Amino acid sequence: MAKADDKNEMSFLDHLEELRWHIIRALGAVVICGGVAFLFKSFIFDVIIFGPKQSDFPTYNVLCNLSQVFGLDESFCFDELPFKIQSRKVATQFSTHMWTSFVFGFIVSFPYVIYQVWSFISPGLYSRERKYGKYFVFFTSLLFLTGVVFGYYVITPLSLRFLGTYQVSGEVLNEFDLESYIGLVKTSILASGLMFELPIIIYFLSKLGLVTPSFLKNNRKYAIVLILIISAIITPPDIASQFIVSIPVLILYEFSILIAKVIYKKQQKQLIGQR
Repeated sequence: MAKADDKNEMSFLDHLEELRWHIIRALGAVVICGGVAFLFKSFIFDVIIFGPKQSDFPTYNVLCNLSQVFGLDESFCFDELPFKIQSRKVATQFSTHMWTSFVFGFIVSFPYVIYQVWSFISPGLYSRERKYGKYFVFFTSLLFLTGVVFGYYVITPLSLRFLGTYQVSGEVLNEFDLESYIGLVKTSILASGLMFELPIIIYFLSKLGLVTPSFLKNNRKYAIVLILIISAIITPPDIASQFIVSIPVLILYEFSILIAKVIYKKQQKQLIGQR
């Protein structure tokens, strides 16, 4: 099958120019969405960013109800998280506002950013592969945004609940810097979004022949250890939180094995047909 001839005839500098415009369009979308987020400061910070700090946050309500039903520790049933957020530098609030808006712009415009990535690489693919572009953009965006939601509603509140109430002594008050708090929220959300891209990564690695179903199966135990380590890094150091976070990633890993198996079978059929 023929590839896109017009792109194949382009020089290296032409490819760089094409890449430059894709990057400009992607950054433009991020800046526009970030600008809109910048204007809605109260909603972004009071409702979204500081939402997990409130006792009526949905995650706390669910965990509180579950702990009451099963007669477990009711530590998630509380009236207020015992910590304050402070800004200790002159420009912190403004710079935090700017960078947080940029991150929101990236998250909201992620589908368009991925579309620009696909638009750049698709001319080098076979026509049969190019027609799957809409599925690539859809599933990549869906997995990332699902990870973002998981990070916001699971990882962030679990981390705040543990770290916000932890004290080495009653003499030490928890008064967190604004940048530290925002950093925890952003890291939890973005790290989770990237982790949920595992099936997409395995798909391309399988297409390139770098991984096979047998490789993924044989190294499952190492993958589990790695997933637990990553879960331990982005969550508070308690087993329950690590277990909750690792479950969906383990499910995605098993799903990735199925994807690799499908691709491997197709590649084997193509090899047999060429003989």
